[in-house]
Amino acid sequence: MLQPLRSARTLPTESFDLFDLLREFAVALMPVSDALAAVLAGTEPLAEETVALDAAYHRVLARDVAARRTQPPEAMSAMDGYAVRAADAATIDSRLAVIGEAAAGRPFAGTVGVGEAVRIFTGGVIPDGADAVVIQEDTVADGKHIMIKEAAIPGRHIRPAGVDFREGDVLLRKGTRLTERDLALAAAMNHPQLAVCRRPRVAILATGDELVMPGTAPGRGQIVYSNGYALHALARSEGAETIDLGVAADTLEATSAGIRRARESGADILITTGGASVGDHDLVQQALKGEGISMAFWKIAIRPGKPMMHGRLGAMRVIGLPGNPVSSYVCAFLFMVPLIRALSGRSVIHHRRECAVLGRDLGANDQREDYLRARLELRGDGTLVALPVRHQDSSLLANLAAAQVLLVRAPFAPKAEAGTPCEVLRLPV
Repeated sequence: MLQPLRSARTLPTESFDLFDLLREFAVALMPVSDALAAVLAGTEPLAEETVALDAAYHRVLARDVAARRTQPPEAMSAMDGYAVRAADAATIDSRLAVIGEAAAGRPFAGTVGVGEAVRIFTGGVIPDGADAVVIQEDTVADGKHIMIKEAAIPGRHIRPAGVDFREGDVLLRKGTRLTERDLALAAAMNHPQLAVCRRPRVAILATGDELVMPGTAPGRGQIVYSNGYALHALARSEGAETIDLGVAADTLEATSAGIRRARESGADILITTGGASVGDHDLVQQALKGEGISMAFWKIAIRPGKPMMHGRLGAMRVIGLPGNPVSSYVCAFLFMVPLIRALSGRSVIHHRRECAVLGRDLGANDQREDYLRARLELRGDGTLVALPVRHQDSSLLANLAAAQVLLVRAPFAPKAEAGTPCEVLRLPV
């Protein structure tokens, strides 16, 4: 059970220390790792569905996929040339009679005998009796005969049957997010359809009287709405379908109506942005609770993004993001993305941390886990250098757009000099 922050007045005067106060304050905030565990708790891949191969790009396999055929099904030529018996073409100037032709899809029906050759093209089936291919550049044609200019070697320029894969080989695993290369492999394995997990449906609801749409001239105190565009794109890039619930006014009725529309739309995830703090106009938590959503947490020890919420209403999972655009994006990247991956059935759901070194000095951190926007440089020796931008304010979208990584700093990390090892998370490109 998280304990509330004790008042500084309860601390003995002689032992009062700002660092101790920060640690005391940290007790009231859920650690990032615990918050992520709460978001992912009990997640199972969504139901499977069968889709045509040309609709399966970036979908996630719901089951293993085994080859339905052997590839290649027979030994085939890897080059244009002549199929021969290696023993007949083992010496220079050997003279062989050409008795036929084998092209891709048109095998030679006979057998290569002593002193014989078959003209063959790439992808042609190796005729019975032949055990080598002499490429055409190593022969001289003489009417119905050829002269060998490079000795044949048994098995040379031949692709054996099954060299790629054999029937029954499991080559694509459950949980794989299918690339274009995977689709080519599935097609070669003779699968016209694949069983994949249903795409998560992500409904996005913004709140705030101050928000106006891009292209509008903002009035005094208004700002142009930007969060939703990043959130929709981020969710779609992870394979989700998105539902735009628009911008709700700062009233309990409007916010609650937006939440109800999310449920009615069949959303698996509801993302709210804005109104997640504790001000008089921050109504999202009140609306969520009023709609019966059980809240797991509403403050976490993270920067940017402390006022983030999470709860559930039946099967629908809710993430309440802060309104500041950088906080909104960073929290979506850290929490929404793994949740989408888990519901999609992905085998890997967590962001991979990479090692780098600091590009400049950093001061000591406080009680919150910090995700600094940083540029990434590659030194000549292969070392990755993370250079944090100078201004880390959570409203600065230009710095977020310019960043390639988030530089992760643990709570209460001591000051660090340039060149110190650090960990980074790559942002999508």
